Amino acid sequence: MTEKVVFTQTVTEEMLAVNVGSGSLRVLATPTVCALFEKAAVQLAQQFLPEDQTTVGCSISVEHTAPTPLGMQVTITAEMTAHEGRNFSFELMAEDEAGVCASGTHSRVAVSSEHFQQKADAKAK
Repeated sequence: MTEKVVFTQTVTEEMLAVNVGSGSLRVLATPTVCALFEKAAVQLAQQFLPEDQTTVGCSISVEHTAPTPLGMQVTITAEMTAHEGRNFSFELMAEDEAGVCASGTHSRVAVSSEHFQQKADAKAK
């Protein structure tokens, strides 16, 4: 099992701030960066869990320090910094073709997939 996940994504129209609703510019949106960070952390944490469990995000702190334009590649890295019981912690980094554009930390908690979904569904009744 690895304690680091890295993947590269090309910035597309639906990832832009103007289309996500987080701003008026045609640059990679901060909410999209957060989603990419969570995607990497989910992939990493899942390696340490049985099939009937997943993780849910409980905190994220992100500094989005440079703009990334449409069509540019962004590389996302999540590195596990702690795994204690049900709790997972991660250091996160996003690098575009010009350098680091965002960084942060993220925490997730392991849960039973079925039980957690049932709990959420019960709220709608």
